[in-house]
Amino acid sequence: MNAFRKYLVEFIGTFFLILTIGSTSTLNSSGVIPPLAIGGILMVMIYAGGPISGGHYNPAVTLAVLLRGAMPKRDAIPYMIAQVLGGVVGALTVLEFKHRLDPVPPFNFRIHDLLLSEFLFTFALAYVVLNVATLKKAANNSYFGLAIGGTVMAGAFAVGGTVCSGAFNPAVEIALACLKLTPWENSWLTIVANLAGGAAAAGCFYLIHPKADRD
Repeated sequence: MNAFRKYLVEFIGTFFLILTIGSTSTLNSSGVIPPLAIGGILMVMIYAGGPISGGHYNPAVTLAVLLRGAMPKRDAIPYMIAQVLGGVVGALTVLEFKHRLDPVPPFNFRIHDLLLSEFLFTFALAYVVLNVATLKKAANNSYFGLAIGGTVMAGAFAVGGTVCSGAFNPAVEIALACLKLTPWENSWLTIVANLAGGAAAAGCFYLIHPKADRD
């Protein structure tokens, strides 16, 4: 039952993240609204679910936390499944709000720019998560949700929609494809970049922090 609680929290948090991303991207996409809304919902869902599951809502973050040794190995795959399922259900809810599917937009991103931007901002996200939510010196802080949500918001402002889809999260990329906001055949590029960014962040975390600070 304790494990189920964690998986349910990951489902709920990812659901509301995708619901917000999809709604602001398709129903109210003007100006600064999407990045602010996305960063805000991620922040509050992390505060809500962090004490139970860690509030990952992102398979790349789960990978980083796993490699950092801050979660049981048995939870990693169920976390990722719950996150993807939450994202897909969130996408279906957005489609219900829209009542229609628009044509898939053309893939206008340069592949090397997409890979680099998704890698870098997923790295930044996972790096922030590891430092504010798993480091012994930062234990029990009150700013972890703000820091993580702010990182995603910054990435969305910086490169989202111009250089890449701004997913920084494999579950988000899958949901965007479900919403026909990005082509399925190109989604694997973003997913690979996201997972690589999460893994690289874990590696840098080990290089920067001595064992005494990590344990």
